[in-house]
Amino acid sequence: MPGDFFLPFGGKLNPDNRWCKLAQLIPWAKVDHKYAKSFKKSIRGQHAVSIRMALGALIIQERLQLSDRETLDQLTENPYLQYFIGLAGFQDRRPPFHHSLMTHFRKRLTAEVLQEINEWIAVESTKHDHNHDNDDSAAGSGKSAKRTQSDNSKEDPNQGTLLLDATCAPADIAYPTDITLLNDAREKLEEIVDALHEPHRGKLTKPRTYRKNARKAYLEVAKQRRIGRHKLRKAIGKQLRFVARDLRIIEQLSGITPLTVLNKRQYKNLLVVQELYRQQKEMHMNRTHQVGDRIVSIHQPHVRPMVRGKSKAKVEFGAKVHLSMVNGYALIERMQWDSFHEGVTLIESVEAYKTRFGHYPKAVLADQLYRNRENLAYCKERGIRLSGPKLGRPSLGDDAKEQKRIAYQDSTERNAIEGKFGEGKRKYGLERIRARLSNTSFTVIALQFLVMNLERKLRFLFHYFRYMLQMAFGRAMVAG
Repeated sequence: MPGDFFLPFGGKLNPDNRWCKLAQLIPWAKVDHKYAKSFKKSIRGQHAVSIRMALGALIIQERLQLSDRETLDQLTENPYLQYFIGLAGFQDRRPPFHHSLMTHFRKRLTAEVLQEINEWIAVESTKHDHNHDNDDSAAGSGKSAKRTQSDNSKEDPNQGTLLLDATCAPADIAYPTDITLLNDAREKLEEIVDALHEPHRGKLTKPRTYRKNARKAYLEVAKQRRIGRHKLRKAIGKQLRFVARDLRIIEQLSGITPLTVLNKRQYKNLLVVQELYRQQKEMHMNRTHQVGDRIVSIHQPHVRPMVRGKSKAKVEFGAKVHLSMVNGYALIERMQWDSFHEGVTLIESVEAYKTRFGHYPKAVLADQLYRNRENLAYCKERGIRLSGPKLGRPSLGDDAKEQKRIAYQDSTERNAIEGKFGEGKRKYGLERIRARLSNTSFTVIALQFLVMNLERKLRFLFHYFRYMLQMAFGRAMVAG
């Protein structure tokens, strides 16, 4: 409790502080019971960190959009943040842990773990909010109470509304172009050539890589504001030949110098550049810009291009995230680097909804990509209304007006999930994922939606308590 937190300078923590309220919304005991094995204590090495401290530090980082070092500085200076991560008292002489452990936290608390924690919070909050809505309606006028009873008497097995949509979470990489990727690949290969030749310096003649000529040829094209198609193709072909020459040199040097002299980063770059060269050569020979599993970053080879067709950016480079939203709480249904069609995820999302809440939704609000024959037949069989016009000829008369009204209402309600994407990209860093590894990038994305759900729950509790105070004040005024 906030009152038990020790402050050396006297006083007590304010229990109405946002971090104190937020700490009460997270099921720490349940999380610790299931995932504490990943942070188990050991008699050797550094002192173990509790899962509350690890998860709390990651939540603070994503909520405030801080770097690893700045997160530790804030933890050292702020007693409310120290209470949030589970410390018994305020300590300002040294940070609770070293900033380098933030990377290990992101690796151990995987996206699957965070999605399960997020699901606990979202499902419990949705049921809790639904009970409050029923209590408010029952405490209202007689007409609303009768309407609630009549609605319950229908005994509709399907309840609730499910919103579905997908977005791209762009990675923090430079906009990729073929000429820039090849120049970067050439520089990586030249570094590897230097490392392989180092043991034989003064004994063997170093192979010529013509790096100055290659750099000059690249800058002649890269510095131009507008590059013609034929001139660009010629420059790409020249860079391809420089890369091919470096790869042949590395193959020759590997016969006298083992590749074990390379560090982990250099060896990884060599493998990535070999595949990048194959893809770029294939596209150059076939005069195309498409190839399977296209590499757009040597540092993050898992990143893939996503053709979105948006007005701001037709192509984005990052992970594709399919989201479902119920009562304002967002849950990740699928997340991967390779592109996929959103329509194939409807059935698994609806089945996941049934597993969480014990019944199917009454309506599924989604865009036209989800309205294929398989999904329509699936929803019709289970009594689920899928948003959008009916198949076949359009209706006439009053039926047409009613369908337009329902379609307009569905579109306005579906804006909530678009707003959730906008909230994540404007406020929580979903527009630019700064993690570099594939698994830690997924962890950061899952953390952002977890933080958004916690914020939503915090806002709901604030408005609910304010409403109850207003009701109590109104009753006191009437009684007085």
